[in-house]
This record gives sequence, C-alpha cells and structure tokens, in this order.
Amino acid sequence: MPKFVFVTGGVVSSLGKGIAAASMGAILESRGLKVTIIKMDPYLNVDPGTMSPFQHGEVFVTEDGAETDLDLGHYERFIDAKTRKVNNFTTGQIYDTVLRKERRGEYLGKTVQVIPHITNEIQDFIMRGARVGTPDEVDVAIVEVGGTVGDIESLPFLEAIRQLSLRQGRTSSCFVHLTLVPFIKSAGELKTKPTQHSVQKLREIGISANLLLCRADRPIPDDEREKISLFSNVPYEAVISVADVDSIYRIPRMLWEQKVDEVICQTLALQAPAANLKVWDDLIDRLEHPQETVRVAMVGKYVDLTESYKSLTEALIHAGLHTRSRVQIEYIDSEQIDDQGPDMLQGFDAILVPGGFGKRGVEGKIKAIAFARQNKIPYLGICLGMQLAVVEYARHVAGLTKANSTEFDPSTPEPMIALITEWVGADGAVQSRSQASDLGGTMRLGAQRCQVKPGTRAHDIYGPEVYERHRHRYEVNNQLKDRVAKAGLVIASETPNESLVEMVELPASVHPWFMAVQFHPEFTSTPRKGHPLFESYIQAALAYKVARSGGTSQAGQQQGVAA
Repeated sequence: MPKFVFVTGGVVSSLGKGIAAASMGAILESRGLKVTIIKMDPYLNVDPGTMSPFQHGEVFVTEDGAETDLDLGHYERFIDAKTRKVNNFTTGQIYDTVLRKERRGEYLGKTVQVIPHITNEIQDFIMRGARVGTPDEVDVAIVEVGGTVGDIESLPFLEAIRQLSLRQGRTSSCFVHLTLVPFIKSAGELKTKPTQHSVQKLREIGISANLLLCRADRPIPDDEREKISLFSNVPYEAVISVADVDSIYRIPRMLWEQKVDEVICQTLALQAPAANLKVWDDLIDRLEHPQETVRVAMVGKYVDLTESYKSLTEALIHAGLHTRSRVQIEYIDSEQIDDQGPDMLQGFDAILVPGGFGKRGVEGKIKAIAFARQNKIPYLGICLGMQLAVVEYARHVAGLTKANSTEFDPSTPEPMIALITEWVGADGAVQSRSQASDLGGTMRLGAQRCQVKPGTRAHDIYGPEVYERHRHRYEVNNQLKDRVAKAGLVIASETPNESLVEMVELPASVHPWFMAVQFHPEFTSTPRKGHPLFESYIQAALAYKVARSGGTSQAGQQQGVAA
C-alpha cells in the first residue's frame, strides 16, 4: 500500500503548496522512491477547462487529455512521473460521481450524506490517483489539498484525509502544513501568531501536522522556529524555514538542507537511499552563470496575469538553462499593438504569440506576426499563434485578403481557420453555425502523434514524428491550406489520418527562423531535459541578436579574451 504525504495550507492562499509538493516529490524521487502527486481542488467546477485565466491561471493538459489545475504542470516539471486525469479532481467531480451513483440506486435507498458518502468517494479518488492495486502503484503519493484550512469548501477533503490516515495506520500518512510567517514592517519583526492559529485550526479538525513549512520573505531565525515548535506541538527540527528565492528550482535543495525528506521518511517508516540532488545543483549553476541574455516579446491578451502562461514561461526558462542564456520575457498586450502599431517590438530578439480564446486582441497579434515575418525576427506561434500566422500569411502573401477564422468572423468569405464541421465545398465556404455545431465543435485534447515532413526545420528538431499535447477546437481549413502552401508557407507536419495541419514554417532561404505549431509543446518541457523546439528558438534568438549587433556574442568575446 502506498504511503501518503498530505499537504495543506493555512493563513492565506497562493503560498506555493504546489511548488512545495513538487519539491518534496523531487527529493523523494531522488532517493529512489516511486512518487506521484495528486491535487484536490475544492471548487464546484468539474474541471478548470471553462474557467477564465484571470480566475484560475493556466489550464494544464495531461497526456490523456484532462484539463487540470496548473499545479500539475509543476508536478511534471519536478518529478519524472507523468500525471493523468486521476491526478486532479474537484469537489464538482466528487459530487457528480456520488449523485450519479445515487440515481443508479447504488446506495440502496440510504440517505446520501457528506459523511460517509462524499468522504468515502474522496478516498476512492485518492487511491485511484495513487494507482493502488495496479502495476503503476507508487511508493509515495503526495496529495495537495486545495484551499486554506478554515475554508468551508475544503472541509470534506480534510475530513477524508483524516479518515484515510486513521484507517491505514500510524505510519501510513505524513501531514505537511504550509503556512505564512509575515514580517510586520512597523514592528520590525516576524509574527508567528497566524501560524499558531492555523495549526490550532487544523488540530480542531483532528489533524496534527508532522511538518511545518513556514513561508516568509526572509529566513526565519532559530528562536522564532523554537517558538512555533512550542506553540504548535511540532518538533523543532520539523519546523522548516522557506524563505523567498529567485527561482523555484532552488527549493528542492532548500528543503533537503533542512532534512525535510528525513522527517517524511521517518514519519512514514520508509527506508530509502540518501538523496542525490546533482541534477538540481547543475540547473542552479546554469541559472547563476548565463553567458548571454535574450529578450523575448510574448504578445498576448492575459499579460496582466502571467500565471496564464506559466508552462510557456517555464519552457523558455528551461531553454535558457540548456543554451546557457538568460531569457528575459516581456509581456506585450496585443490590444496595445493594435492601437499603436508594432514598432514597440523593435529591439526584441524574438517574438512569440501564445494560445488563447476569443476575438479581443487578435488583430494586434496578426500585426506582431507580420512584423516578425517582414523583419526576419525569430517567431514562434503556439496554438492560436499558429492559426493567426496562417491567417497573416494568407492575407498578405497568398492573396486571400479577407482571410480570417470563423471563431472571430463567422461570416468570413475566406475561412482560413474553421471548425472541421464547417468545411464544405472545394471553395472552402462554411455552413452556418446552427448547421455545423451548437457547441462550437469538439475540443481536441491530449497527446497525439503527427508526421513530420522530411527536409524541414521541424524534422531537424523533432525527427519523423511528433507526440505533443493539444487543446483547441479550430483547425486550418483543409480546403484552403494549399493556397498558402503554394504561396510559400511550408506545411511541415500533419496528422496521419485527417491531414490536419500541425506545424508550419518558412524556408531558411526566406526567414532565419519562423515556426508555428498547433499543439502545446510547453506542457512537455522540463528543467532537466528542456525541449528541442524551445532550445532551437532561443538559439535562433541568440543568432539574431549577434547578427543585429554586427559583432560576436558575449560568450564569443569571453572566449577570445581567454584565448
């Protein structure tokens, strides 16, 4: 039976439970243990797929096509195991499952209640996430409880994990509580009272913390840790100072240095080899000693909340680590470009248009793409960024001056992008929405294979096939794609059966680096392995920077001095 590490949060939200869970997973995995991480979200939505990025941040997509919480992205970046649909569930899913069982009569006419029916279902979901009874069963399942202790929404989750620990035995569970130790500037001191109250609230529920992760903007002195230990009934060595750092990839070592993994293994009666954090130390060395700096303009419409592009931001940072460069990402509001023109993109070493939904800011993104193409600035388009790259090329090169997506203009006479159900006739005309689909088509989700055309840059990067994750409804119109292909836009990859466009690029003779993809490669990038597409993109940005400056790179100058 797997052991469980339950991670709860107190005082305030957004303290970083996901990063803490992922970091503990990384340390335990480095000790040779098989680890998975599960996120329980207390909201009533079935999943975050329909939630605004401003409400929830990024929606992370798993290989098996689940739309999940962004914390699952952290999990995959920190541990080797891939997450699945079973690694994330919500209150909405729990209640939906219980009500369906009740309608089918599975409770034999009993009154359905929060205890035991909801709490039992939560425990069943946890066991499923830990792969209990399957060949993939793990040694340790880290379970992050969303929300904050004291919130009414998360009470059923807390009761469920209390019951689970009681049923499985004393050494089956380790409770880790993440809390805030604020610094009061006017008093000039850290205050431990919020942490004391948070732990007390947890104990009222019936859960005693084995480990406290105390977040602060500075290291917590030993005397304050002793005070927290005394009033929280947690051993001093299990009160951990988690100060702010400039990179999340420093946290595994920070926790290891304070013997977090030892406390967990002792609590769970686990025997495991010592941790080996060499891979994380190498990453930090690369982070601290970049040889170059590149500026990337990310042109989107959720720029006020950069969490909307969390995986993409991290993928660019990973590419920087593997190319020995510091990637400075500057978020540009596409509506601002639409109003003021693309000249504000002057001076950047690369331009990127990410995915998104809705009409707002689309024309500004198209102007940014045209600017990158015409000025031979390295360009990467992802999902919507690929669709708009095709629209831009159709309008300005292929002669389809009214090209658009039916997502933004349902009556466009040249539907370069449309739902598959809307394609009719060789002329590419679309049928009405009422005829096509009341729901706007079917979302293409999860990892899918596609073939790559030999002789393309895409083939140089990926090889003969791509296996990446998708999250979109609209596709390049098969009835019109030959028009842009004949005008010079290379269709570098398509799906094997439907021949749906997956990757487009411009030849090296026309543009030094111009690529766009329908899928989301950022979901498979990790700090340890990076991602070949993003590394190629950052290398192109470095080359463009050198060419624009008319000289050698900083690294080249340093090598010359050394020689």
